[in-house]
Amino acid sequence: MTTWASGICEADGVALHWRRTGGARPPVVLLHGLTGSGACWAPVARALEGDFDVVMPDARGHGRSSKPEHGYRYEDLADDVLALVSGLELSYPVLLGHSMGGMTAAMTALRAPDRIRGLVLVDPTFLSPERQREVHASDVAEQHRRALDLSASELVEQARARHPQRASEILELQAEARLQTCAAAFDVLTPPNPDYRAVMRAIDLPTLLVIGDTNPVVTAEMATELGRANRRLRVESIERAGHGLPFEQPERLGAVARSFLREIFTPAQHAGPTRTAT
Repeated sequence: MTTWASGICEADGVALHWRRTGGARPPVVLLHGLTGSGACWAPVARALEGDFDVVMPDARGHGRSSKPEHGYRYEDLADDVLALVSGLELSYPVLLGHSMGGMTAAMTALRAPDRIRGLVLVDPTFLSPERQREVHASDVAEQHRRALDLSASELVEQARARHPQRASEILELQAEARLQTCAAAFDVLTPPNPDYRAVMRAIDLPTLLVIGDTNPVVTAEMATELGRANRRLRVESIERAGHGLPFEQPERLGAVARSFLREIFTPAQHAGPTRTAT
């Protein structure tokens, strides 16, 4: 994997590990999903680093970050992001989040809209209350506990059988990230999650929603509904991708995100985000 700068940022007693491409460029923070890590963004980060200072933190309970026994609500994850933004002195970054990281990005923008320039939400975990209960009642957490007894090579082979189209680099990074994810991190699945419709109605920032065309969490119908509720929301669909869009189409995701990011980062990079007149 590409060698980038790395370090630790303290967030209310939690040590958050991060990677960073660096450079005097506009900042973009990439937020991974459950059982992922900042390292899993490597292909997307490579697509963006020529134009942006890409920061890839490990969420609490993941990667090389602290693994507390409690504190895995989306509000906690959002507070961690804000601590990272302050600790690294990032000036009005854009948050790009996938799955759990997408909901975390939306919650961060809701809690501190004056500190965030915009959002890129990649098939975020926008789940209905019924779906939240189904996921929480499933054996997904138990599957993870069993996976922790396997080796990285065994996890890679299992993943390759399920996702033969994914690059070996991605499969290896995901296997490593899974083994670094503590069981307590699955507490984020405990209902209720934030009401995603209310969250999206309240966000007044340039926002790009990216979904795949194969069984995404956020369906085309949901995306249309959200677009009606928030006039600053733009939707892009990427073909031949499902919920694992960053791993199945990283170059295409990078291109779509880069176009949006170039548009919303103005030459006055430190002037702060613009607001829609009301």
